[in-house]
Order: sequence, then structure tokens, then C-alpha cells
Amino acid sequence: MIYLDANATTQPLPEVVHAVQASLERTWANPSSIHRPGQAARHQVELARSEVAQLLGCTDRELVFTSGGTESADLAIRGALAGTRRRVLVTSRLEHSAVRDLCKRLHEDGLAEVVWLPNDIQGLVSIDALARALSDRGSDIALVSLMAANNETGVLQPIADIARMCRAAKVLLHTDATQWVGRVPTDFAAWGTDLLTCSAHKLHGPKGVGALAIRRGTPLLSVLAGGPQERERRAGTENVSGIAGFGAAAAAARAWLTGDGVAKGAALRDLFEGLVCQADTSAVVNARSAPRLWNTSNIAFPRLEAEAILLALSERGVAASAGAACSSGSLEPSPVLLAMGLPETLAHGSVRFSLSRFTTENDVREAAATVIECVQRVRGSSSHALR
Repeated sequence: MIYLDANATTQPLPEVVHAVQASLERTWANPSSIHRPGQAARHQVELARSEVAQLLGCTDRELVFTSGGTESADLAIRGALAGTRRRVLVTSRLEHSAVRDLCKRLHEDGLAEVVWLPNDIQGLVSIDALARALSDRGSDIALVSLMAANNETGVLQPIADIARMCRAAKVLLHTDATQWVGRVPTDFAAWGTDLLTCSAHKLHGPKGVGALAIRRGTPLLSVLAGGPQERERRAGTENVSGIAGFGAAAAAARAWLTGDGVAKGAALRDLFEGLVCQADTSAVVNARSAPRLWNTSNIAFPRLEAEAILLALSERGVAASAGAACSSGSLEPSPVLLAMGLPETLAHGSVRFSLSRFTTENDVREAAATVIECVQRVRGSSSHALR
């Protein structure tokens, strides 16, 4: 299998598997207990916290462990609302469903008013519209939530610039950096964001564990009652083995980022896109002109159905996806691509290919040849062509 679905999840590193197994065998006690086994588990959690904090560029005390990126985003948004009388949320329709759907629900339940920022065809949020919202509604805005890197297209938003605008307006900023962290350098302190979410399984760590970085002094209230864990930010016994794996993944990511992995990955992505588009001149790389993650390629095959392409690819040993993994199985086109202004004939036939640190040039060349073959096969079947 050639795995090109790293934005859905990544293969755990050997050192991550070892860390999780060792923790299950040795530091399985409750880290809130005062006896020696409990304190050994607590030590394990704090060692991992230090590793993840170094990867993010925050302090240990600013880091809260959660069950993953979705819970982290939920805590950031609900917690920010709970900590203020302000009731306006500013976000975009390009966000992951963890943010987009939560904001919709809060609006529908009358708990918040949502301001949806417009964006261009490349998937970049309008900075001018954000500036107007901050100027006109700044005193009402509880939180601005904009992702650092899009999970479907890989488009990078200018988060540091957005953070400066929000801080000048005295408005909190949350950024979903789930696809960013571990793939390119992260500097929470320098960016100036108030809240940042990430997830271990996107950077070759285990599933079921994530983190929320909370800038010191940020008025964020816990929304999960039941215990004083994580400095009373997130109740519940910590997932010690998962956190140990997260720490190992973070340490490995920091080491990897010191090399030329990003440049090599970008070259592989460009090679893949070039091979596919050269062979199929009707193929369109979505958001090709925007700044993108080195590992993400979203390619539209006009008037075809992505599901048919993906099934054909899977039969030939290539794993990819259409849109977010959370919405796989849906026959509807991606809301993100539609929000970018893509016609349905393109959005329906868009496939996301996402590379990982394990992807090789041979993988890319073989995958491209397989994609071309499968697209031709699907295009020859009238039942899978859109009219």
C-alpha cells in the first residue's frame, strides 16, 4: 500500500510505539495519586508535556492535554465564550468541521453570533474583512478562530499577521494548527496567538491525545466538570500512555524539522502534481497559487466522482481521500471547496493526496502512474461521470 492520506492520520513512529507500550507496562498508575506508582506516571506526563511544549514554542504551564484536536478546539471556543460576556465568534467556512460545525451549533442554539469571513478562490481568508469586523465589532467579539493550515488543501493562513491584528483590537485568537504542528516549525510565543490546538496522530503519534496551548493570562474557563486535572482546565484522568507517545512524537518531530525534510517533501509533492497534470491536462490542482503545506495536494478531475476514483485507487494499492476524513462516506462535495468558489463539477471530483515523512520518490512516481490509470478507467465508465 502506498499511503497518501497523512492528513487523515499518520503511521506511528517506532519510538512512539515503544513509548506507548512501555508506559502501559510501567507507568499505568493514576498520575493524580500520591503514591510512588502514581508519581511515576505523573513524571511521565510532565516529561511529555515538556517535549510537546518545546515543539509548539510555549511553556509547560501553558499546555493542556486533551483527547485530540476536536476536543481542544471545543475547549478553546466554548471556554473563551464562558470566560467573557462577549458573544460574537469570527471564523470562516474553510475551517475543519470541528470548528465550523461547533460555531454553527452555538449560533443555532442562541449561544453565540457567528461572523463568517469571506475568502478568495485560493482559500485565503480576507484580511480586509477581518480588519472591518475587528473595527466594527471588536468590543463584542469573544474569539476569532482561524486555522493555520487547511486540512483539505494545505493552504496556509498568515496567522502571525492575523494575531497582530487581533491583539491590537484586544480580541482573543484561536488557531487550529492540527495539520501544521510537526510538519513545519511552530512558534506559539512569536505568533502571538492566544489559543492553539494540535493532535498527536497527525505527527506520527498515537490517536486519542491532543493538546491546547493557552497563553498565560487568557481568560478561558473549563467546560468539562469532574476533576482538577490539567490545572483545572480539562477534567478527567490523563491518558498517560497516549501522552507518552505524544511526547516521543514531538521529540522526533523537533529533530526532523532541523533537517531538510520540508524541502524534500515539497519537491515530492510538486513532482507528483507535475506527473499527474502532465498526463491528464484536464486535472486542476486546487489552491495551487496559494502558500501550501509541503505535504498536501488537492487535485480536481473535472466531471468525475471522487469516490469512484478512490475506490479504484484502493484496489490498486494507493490510499487517498476526498476532503476531511471525518466526512468520508459522504457523497456531497466538500464544503471547503464549495466555499472557495469551485463549481460542483470540480468539487465532486477532487481528491486529496497527503504525504508523510515516510513517503519516497518511488512512492510518488508509482502513485502518480496509478492515479492516471484509475482516472482514465473511471472516465471511461459513463456511470461515474457527472453530467
